[in-house]
Amino acid sequence: MIVLKSTQDKFLAVLQAVSGIVERRHTVPILANVLIRKTASALQFTTSDQEIQIRTVVELGGDVGDFATTVGARKLIDILKTLPADQTVSLDSGASRLVLKGGKSRFTLHTLPAEDFPLVQESSSFGPAFSVPQKVLKELLAQVSFAMAVQDIRYYLNGILFVAEGKTLSLVATDGHRLAFTAAELEVEVPKQEVILPRKTVLELQRLLSDAEGAIQMQFAGNQARFTFGGMEFVTKLVEGKFPDYNRVIPRNYTQSITLGRAPLLASLQRSAIMTSEKFKGVRLNIEPGSLRVSSNNAEQEEAVDELDIDYDGEPIEIGFNVTYLIDVLTNMSQEMVRIDMMDGSSSVVFQIPGNEHFKYVVMPMRI
Repeated sequence: MIVLKSTQDKFLAVLQAVSGIVERRHTVPILANVLIRKTASALQFTTSDQEIQIRTVVELGGDVGDFATTVGARKLIDILKTLPADQTVSLDSGASRLVLKGGKSRFTLHTLPAEDFPLVQESSSFGPAFSVPQKVLKELLAQVSFAMAVQDIRYYLNGILFVAEGKTLSLVATDGHRLAFTAAELEVEVPKQEVILPRKTVLELQRLLSDAEGAIQMQFAGNQARFTFGGMEFVTKLVEGKFPDYNRVIPRNYTQSITLGRAPLLASLQRSAIMTSEKFKGVRLNIEPGSLRVSSNNAEQEEAVDELDIDYDGEPIEIGFNVTYLIDVLTNMSQEMVRIDMMDGSSSVVFQIPGNEHFKYVVMPMRI
């Protein structure tokens, strides 16, 4: 049976879309495979790592009929990458083998039975579905994902909190030293739901989401989330645990504010960061009427001082930060201007986008 017959670029794009979660070597060998199931003329591709499952349905030619098998996902992708994009390729089924043909090339691939593929057991109690444009969710994730913890023993910090309530979807990430919050309006009202998406899920969603028109539909259950978009279904386990009360972390009693260009501030911080060390990433900000001075030094007595003109006439403030935390937020913003709200040299600072009350980035100061 000819399972599919298509151009290399179409087949490769489908495989790459579902194979981001697949590792080349796995303790369970079949999880390194992609499940290929043909029903009539429709081809279904499924991958899983037992935490996340990605499925897509396409039509890629070939014979009409029913067929199912699993084959090494990465090996198939590696072979396809070596073939010309416009070349017609075919996948033929044989006895526990698949044969990939393209031009004068022929590859015989080992398969494992489809019935042995461990599919994720999907929850039967998903909440009401709601959706936002793919582009909106992609932007929301970009605004907070950099603040996720990495392999923190407080496992509930290794991901992003999604809160859907009323007509608002909020996303929050924190590693205990800084916190990023953003929100978007929903078209429908939904009852309050809170879930924590794991870090791997967040990174995979960011890879798959596009700026193209089209919505992404979301549904949450007690231990799972389901996303449907662009002909794909994405099911993931959730992080269990109680996320910190982010409303208590966001300061609201600040007394001083400065608004300045994002790019000049980012460049100044990047210059000053050169004089910091791997172990100590501290920079000092001195805010005085008319000027912001950024300075850093290291154990070799080297020093950097950079000054920016600002519109400020409040009390002088001296405050220290991990420069990486400041560079991260400014790099992941696209707006021209940034507003920094402060109280004093020992309190957390809030970075905001002028005219956008949905985004807040809180960073704790450090002693320098």
